[in-house]
Amino acid sequence: MRARALTVLPTLMLAGIGALAWALLSGELPGGWPALAGALGGSDDYAAVVVRELRLPRALAAYAGGAMLAVAGALMQILLRNPLADPYVLGVSGGAAVGALGALTLGLGGLAMDASAFCGALAAMLLVFGLARGDGTWTQTRLLLTGVIVAAGCGAAVTLMLALATDTRVHSMLFWLMGDASAARNPWPALLVLAAALAACMPLARDLNVLARGELGARALGVPVDRLRHGVFVLASALTAVAVTLIGTVGFVGLVVPHLVRLAIGNDQRLLLPAAALAGGALLVAADTAARLVLSPLQLPVGVLTALIGVPVFLFLLARQFR
Repeated sequence: MRARALTVLPTLMLAGIGALAWALLSGELPGGWPALAGALGGSDDYAAVVVRELRLPRALAAYAGGAMLAVAGALMQILLRNPLADPYVLGVSGGAAVGALGALTLGLGGLAMDASAFCGALAAMLLVFGLARGDGTWTQTRLLLTGVIVAAGCGAAVTLMLALATDTRVHSMLFWLMGDASAARNPWPALLVLAAALAACMPLARDLNVLARGELGARALGVPVDRLRHGVFVLASALTAVAVTLIGTVGFVGLVVPHLVRLAIGNDQRLLLPAAALAGGALLVAADTAARLVLSPLQLPVGVLTALIGVPVFLFLLARQFR
Protein backbone atom coordinates (compact mmCIF):
# COMPACT_ATOMS: atom_id res chain seq x y z
CA MET A 1 0.00 0.00 0.00
CA ARG A 2 2.85 2.38 0.87
CA ALA A 3 4.60 1.77 -2.46
CA ARG A 4 1.39 2.43 -4.40
CA ALA A 5 0.74 5.59 -2.38
CA LEU A 6 4.22 6.88 -3.18
CA THR A 7 3.49 6.37 -6.88
CA VAL A 8 -0.20 7.21 -7.26
CA LEU A 9 -0.63 10.23 -5.01
CA PRO A 10 2.32 12.27 -6.38
CA THR A 11 1.18 11.46 -9.93
CA LEU A 12 -2.32 12.73 -9.21
CA MET A 13 -0.90 15.81 -7.47
CA LEU A 14 1.13 16.62 -10.56
CA ALA A 15 -1.97 16.09 -12.72
CA GLY A 16 -3.88 18.55 -10.53
CA ILE A 17 -1.06 21.11 -10.72
CA GLY A 18 -0.96 20.70 -14.49
CA ALA A 19 -4.73 21.17 -14.77
CA LEU A 20 -4.60 24.30 -12.58
CA ALA A 21 -1.73 25.73 -14.64
CA TRP A 22 -3.68 25.09 -17.85
CA ALA A 23 -6.71 26.84 -16.38
CA LEU A 24 -4.70 29.89 -15.31
CA LEU A 25 -2.77 30.21 -18.58
CA SER A 26 -5.70 29.65 -20.97
CA GLY A 27 -8.25 32.18 -22.11
CA GLU A 28 -9.05 34.90 -24.61
CA LEU A 29 -6.68 37.34 -22.96
CA PRO A 30 -3.07 36.37 -23.69
CA GLY A 31 -0.72 36.57 -20.78
CA GLY A 32 1.16 33.33 -20.38
CA TRP A 33 3.67 32.70 -17.64
CA PRO A 34 4.50 36.41 -17.07
CA ALA A 35 0.84 37.12 -16.23
CA LEU A 36 0.76 34.10 -13.91
CA ALA A 37 3.94 35.21 -12.17
CA GLY A 38 2.57 38.73 -11.86
CA ALA A 39 -0.71 37.47 -10.45
CA LEU A 40 1.08 35.44 -7.80
CA GLY A 41 3.36 38.38 -7.06
CA GLY A 42 0.52 40.87 -6.58
CA SER A 43 1.03 42.82 -9.81
CA ASP A 44 -1.63 45.36 -10.86
CA ASP A 45 -1.15 44.58 -14.54
CA TYR A 46 -4.48 43.90 -16.29
CA ALA A 47 -3.55 40.36 -17.37
CA ALA A 48 -2.30 39.54 -13.88
CA VAL A 49 -5.52 40.87 -12.32
CA VAL A 50 -7.60 38.69 -14.68
CA VAL A 51 -5.61 35.63 -13.66
CA ARG A 52 -5.76 36.41 -9.96
CA GLU A 53 -9.36 37.59 -9.61
CA LEU A 54 -11.18 35.59 -12.32
CA ARG A 55 -9.29 32.48 -13.38
CA LEU A 56 -7.74 31.50 -10.04
CA PRO A 57 -10.99 31.50 -7.98
CA ARG A 58 -12.80 29.63 -10.75
CA ALA A 59 -10.06 27.00 -11.05
CA LEU A 60 -9.86 26.49 -7.29
CA ALA A 61 -13.66 26.26 -7.06
CA ALA A 62 -13.71 23.62 -9.79
CA TYR A 63 -10.91 21.71 -8.03
CA ALA A 64 -12.67 21.82 -4.67
CA GLY A 65 -16.03 20.87 -6.20
CA GLY A 66 -14.61 17.95 -8.18
CA ALA A 67 -12.67 16.65 -5.19
CA MET A 68 -15.70 16.86 -2.90
CA LEU A 69 -17.95 15.09 -5.40
CA ALA A 70 -15.38 12.31 -5.89
CA VAL A 71 -14.95 11.75 -2.15
CA ALA A 72 -18.71 11.84 -1.65
CA GLY A 73 -19.10 9.27 -4.43
CA ALA A 74 -16.53 6.96 -2.86
CA LEU A 75 -18.29 7.21 0.51
CA MET A 76 -21.71 6.60 -1.07
CA GLN A 77 -20.44 3.51 -2.85
CA ILE A 78 -19.32 2.12 0.51
CA LEU A 79 -22.52 3.17 2.26
CA LEU A 80 -24.77 1.52 -0.35
CA ARG A 81 -22.27 -1.28 -1.14
CA ASN A 82 -22.71 -0.53 -4.82
CA PRO A 83 -19.72 0.53 -6.97
CA LEU A 84 -22.05 2.39 -9.33
CA ALA A 85 -23.70 4.56 -6.66
CA ASP A 86 -23.62 8.33 -7.14
CA PRO A 87 -23.61 11.14 -4.54
CA TYR A 88 -26.70 12.63 -6.18
CA VAL A 89 -28.69 9.44 -5.69
CA LEU A 90 -29.95 10.51 -2.25
CA GLY A 91 -31.60 13.70 -3.47
CA VAL A 92 -29.14 16.15 -1.90
CA SER A 93 -28.38 17.85 -5.22
CA GLY A 94 -32.10 18.07 -5.94
CA GLY A 95 -32.66 19.88 -2.66
CA ALA A 96 -29.84 22.29 -3.46
CA ALA A 97 -31.31 22.92 -6.89
CA VAL A 98 -34.72 23.71 -5.40
CA GLY A 99 -33.15 26.15 -2.95
CA ALA A 100 -30.98 27.89 -5.56
CA LEU A 101 -33.71 28.19 -8.18
CA GLY A 102 -36.15 29.40 -5.53
CA ALA A 103 -33.72 32.21 -4.72
CA LEU A 104 -33.33 33.06 -8.42
CA THR A 105 -37.11 33.06 -8.85
CA LEU A 106 -37.31 35.68 -6.09
CA GLY A 107 -34.64 37.76 -7.80
CA LEU A 108 -31.92 36.91 -5.28
CA GLY A 109 -28.35 36.03 -6.13
CA GLY A 110 -24.84 35.88 -4.74
CA LEU A 111 -24.62 34.86 -1.10
CA ALA A 112 -28.40 34.63 -0.76
CA MET A 113 -28.54 32.03 -3.53
CA ASP A 114 -25.62 30.10 -2.04
CA ALA A 115 -27.24 30.07 1.38
CA SER A 116 -30.57 29.00 -0.10
CA ALA A 117 -28.91 26.17 -2.07
CA PHE A 118 -27.11 24.90 1.00
CA CYS A 119 -30.27 25.05 3.12
CA GLY A 120 -32.15 23.12 0.42
CA ALA A 121 -29.45 20.45 0.35
CA LEU A 122 -29.46 20.22 4.14
CA ALA A 123 -33.27 19.94 4.21
CA ALA A 124 -33.19 17.15 1.61
CA MET A 125 -30.49 15.31 3.58
CA LEU A 126 -32.51 15.50 6.81
CA LEU A 127 -35.70 14.47 4.99
CA VAL A 128 -34.09 11.41 3.40
CA PHE A 129 -32.40 10.38 6.62
CA GLY A 130 -35.56 10.89 8.69
CA LEU A 131 -37.84 8.99 6.29
CA ALA A 132 -35.36 6.15 5.74
CA ARG A 133 -34.98 5.45 9.45
CA GLY A 134 -38.61 4.41 9.80
CA ASP A 135 -38.64 2.17 12.87
CA GLY A 136 -35.26 3.42 14.06
CA THR A 137 -33.05 1.50 11.68
CA TRP A 138 -32.36 1.72 7.97
CA THR A 139 -30.95 -0.43 5.22
CA GLN A 140 -29.18 0.38 1.98
CA THR A 141 -32.31 -0.43 -0.01
CA ARG A 142 -34.57 1.77 2.10
CA LEU A 143 -32.10 4.65 1.97
CA LEU A 144 -31.73 4.33 -1.79
CA LEU A 145 -35.47 4.20 -2.47
CA THR A 146 -36.13 7.16 -0.17
CA GLY A 147 -33.42 9.18 -1.90
CA VAL A 148 -34.80 8.38 -5.34
CA ILE A 149 -38.29 9.48 -4.28
CA VAL A 150 -37.05 12.73 -2.73
CA ALA A 151 -34.93 13.41 -5.82
CA ALA A 152 -37.99 12.88 -8.03
CA GLY A 153 -40.00 15.33 -5.94
CA CYS A 154 -37.21 17.91 -6.14
CA GLY A 155 -37.05 17.40 -9.90
CA ALA A 156 -40.76 18.14 -10.18
CA ALA A 157 -40.32 21.31 -8.12
CA VAL A 158 -37.43 22.41 -10.35
CA THR A 159 -39.50 21.83 -13.48
CA LEU A 160 -42.35 23.88 -12.01
CA MET A 161 -40.06 26.80 -11.19
CA LEU A 162 -38.55 26.73 -14.68
CA ALA A 163 -42.03 26.76 -16.20
CA LEU A 164 -43.06 29.77 -14.09
CA ALA A 165 -39.80 31.72 -14.46
CA THR A 166 -39.48 34.75 -16.68
CA ASP A 167 -37.45 34.55 -19.88
CA THR A 168 -34.66 36.65 -18.38
CA ARG A 169 -34.12 34.19 -15.52
CA VAL A 170 -34.53 30.88 -17.32
CA HIS A 171 -31.07 31.07 -18.91
CA SER A 172 -29.25 31.61 -15.61
CA MET A 173 -31.31 28.86 -13.99
CA LEU A 174 -30.51 26.35 -16.73
CA PHE A 175 -26.82 27.30 -16.73
CA TRP A 176 -26.59 26.72 -12.96
CA LEU A 177 -28.45 23.42 -13.26
CA MET A 178 -25.90 22.16 -15.80
CA GLY A 179 -22.92 23.19 -13.67
CA ASP A 180 -21.19 26.55 -13.56
CA ALA A 181 -17.97 27.45 -11.76
CA SER A 182 -17.73 30.95 -13.23
CA ALA A 183 -19.73 32.58 -10.44
CA ALA A 184 -17.45 31.27 -7.68
CA ARG A 185 -15.54 34.14 -6.08
CA ASN A 186 -14.35 32.67 -2.76
CA PRO A 187 -13.41 28.99 -3.00
CA TRP A 188 -11.39 28.94 0.22
CA PRO A 189 -14.24 27.90 2.56
CA ALA A 190 -14.97 24.94 0.26
CA LEU A 191 -11.29 23.95 0.30
CA LEU A 192 -11.35 24.07 4.10
CA VAL A 193 -14.45 21.87 4.14
CA LEU A 194 -12.70 19.41 1.83
CA ALA A 195 -9.62 19.29 4.05
CA ALA A 196 -11.76 18.83 7.18
CA ALA A 197 -13.78 16.04 5.54
CA LEU A 198 -10.63 14.17 4.48
CA ALA A 199 -9.21 14.60 7.97
CA ALA A 200 -12.43 13.11 9.35
CA CYS A 201 -12.50 10.25 6.81
CA MET A 202 -8.95 8.98 7.14
CA PRO A 203 -9.24 7.69 10.74
CA LEU A 204 -12.32 5.74 9.58
CA ALA A 205 -10.57 4.17 6.60
CA ARG A 206 -9.77 0.85 8.30
CA ASP A 207 -13.35 0.44 9.51
CA LEU A 208 -14.60 1.36 6.04
CA ASN A 209 -12.40 -1.37 4.54
CA VAL A 210 -14.02 -3.90 6.86
CA LEU A 211 -17.54 -2.58 6.20
CA ALA A 212 -16.98 -2.85 2.44
CA ARG A 213 -16.57 -6.62 2.89
CA GLY A 214 -19.95 -7.04 4.56
CA GLU A 215 -22.00 -5.85 7.52
CA LEU A 216 -22.01 -9.12 9.46
CA GLY A 217 -18.27 -9.49 9.29
CA ALA A 218 -17.79 -5.87 10.33
CA ARG A 219 -20.04 -6.33 13.38
CA ALA A 220 -18.21 -9.53 14.31
CA LEU A 221 -14.90 -7.65 14.24
CA GLY A 222 -16.23 -4.94 16.54
CA VAL A 223 -16.83 -2.18 13.99
CA PRO A 224 -19.57 0.24 15.18
CA VAL A 225 -21.55 -0.22 11.97
CA ASP A 226 -24.54 2.01 12.74
CA ARG A 227 -22.44 4.91 13.97
CA LEU A 228 -20.08 4.51 11.03
CA ARG A 229 -22.96 4.54 8.54
CA HIS A 230 -24.43 7.67 10.07
CA GLY A 231 -21.07 9.42 9.91
CA VAL A 232 -20.52 8.39 6.28
CA PHE A 233 -24.00 9.56 5.31
CA VAL A 234 -23.54 12.96 6.95
CA LEU A 235 -20.07 13.45 5.48
CA ALA A 236 -21.09 12.47 1.95
CA SER A 237 -24.23 14.56 2.05
CA ALA A 238 -22.42 17.61 3.42
CA LEU A 239 -19.70 17.34 0.77
CA THR A 240 -22.33 17.06 -1.97
CA ALA A 241 -24.25 20.02 -0.56
CA VAL A 242 -21.16 22.26 -0.47
CA ALA A 243 -20.07 21.16 -3.96
CA VAL A 244 -23.49 21.78 -5.49
CA THR A 245 -23.74 25.14 -3.75
CA LEU A 246 -20.32 26.09 -5.13
CA ILE A 247 -20.46 24.89 -8.75
CA GLY A 248 -24.04 23.78 -9.44
CA THR A 249 -25.19 20.30 -10.35
CA VAL A 250 -22.25 18.61 -12.08
CA GLY A 251 -22.98 14.97 -12.77
CA PHE A 252 -20.90 11.81 -13.18
CA VAL A 253 -17.77 13.02 -11.34
CA GLY A 254 -18.81 11.28 -8.14
CA LEU A 255 -19.74 8.16 -10.09
CA VAL A 256 -16.90 7.72 -12.55
CA VAL A 257 -13.85 8.97 -10.65
CA PRO A 258 -14.05 6.69 -7.57
CA HIS A 259 -14.80 3.68 -9.74
CA LEU A 260 -11.88 4.30 -12.10
CA VAL A 261 -9.54 4.95 -9.18
CA ARG A 262 -10.73 1.73 -7.55
CA LEU A 263 -10.03 -0.21 -10.74
CA ALA A 264 -6.53 1.26 -10.88
CA ILE A 265 -5.37 0.98 -7.27
CA GLY A 266 -7.79 -1.33 -5.47
CA ASN A 267 -10.36 -0.77 -2.74
CA ASP A 268 -8.16 0.25 0.20
CA GLN A 269 -9.93 3.36 1.52
CA ARG A 270 -6.69 4.68 3.05
CA LEU A 271 -5.45 5.27 -0.49
CA LEU A 272 -8.73 5.44 -2.40
CA LEU A 273 -10.20 8.48 -0.61
CA PRO A 274 -7.25 10.89 -1.06
CA ALA A 275 -6.63 9.56 -4.58
CA ALA A 276 -10.28 10.14 -5.51
CA ALA A 277 -10.08 13.70 -4.17
CA LEU A 278 -6.98 14.46 -6.23
CA ALA A 279 -8.35 12.81 -9.38
CA GLY A 280 -11.78 14.43 -9.09
CA GLY A 281 -10.29 17.89 -8.62
CA ALA A 282 -7.94 17.52 -11.58
CA LEU A 283 -10.70 16.16 -13.82
CA LEU A 284 -13.17 18.94 -13.10
CA VAL A 285 -10.56 21.70 -13.52
CA ALA A 286 -9.60 20.24 -16.90
CA ALA A 287 -13.27 19.89 -17.91
CA ASP A 288 -14.07 23.46 -16.83
CA THR A 289 -11.10 24.82 -18.78
CA ALA A 290 -12.16 22.88 -21.86
CA ALA A 291 -15.71 24.20 -21.42
CA ARG A 292 -14.28 27.75 -21.55
CA LEU A 293 -12.15 27.12 -24.61
CA VAL A 294 -13.96 24.67 -26.88
CA LEU A 295 -16.44 27.24 -28.28
CA SER A 296 -14.67 30.43 -27.18
CA PRO A 297 -15.85 33.15 -26.72
CA LEU A 298 -18.97 31.16 -25.75
CA GLN A 299 -18.74 29.14 -22.55
CA LEU A 300 -20.34 25.76 -22.07
CA PRO A 301 -21.62 24.58 -18.69
CA VAL A 302 -19.02 22.22 -17.26
CA GLY A 303 -21.75 19.67 -16.54
CA VAL A 304 -22.22 19.20 -20.28
CA LEU A 305 -18.64 18.01 -20.73
CA THR A 306 -18.66 15.79 -17.65
CA ALA A 307 -21.87 14.18 -18.94
CA LEU A 308 -20.37 13.65 -22.41
CA ILE A 309 -17.41 11.94 -20.74
CA GLY A 310 -19.35 10.19 -17.99
CA VAL A 311 -22.19 8.62 -19.99
CA PRO A 312 -20.02 6.35 -22.19
CA VAL A 313 -17.73 5.53 -19.26
CA PHE A 314 -20.74 4.65 -17.11
CA LEU A 315 -22.19 2.42 -19.84
CA PHE A 316 -18.81 0.70 -20.22
CA LEU A 317 -18.53 0.10 -16.47
CA LEU A 318 -22.12 -1.13 -16.32
CA ALA A 319 -21.57 -3.60 -19.17
CA ARG A 320 -18.33 -4.72 -17.54
CA GLN A 321 -20.10 -5.35 -14.24
CA PHE A 322 -22.81 -7.41 -15.95
CA ARG A 323 -20.19 -9.52 -17.72
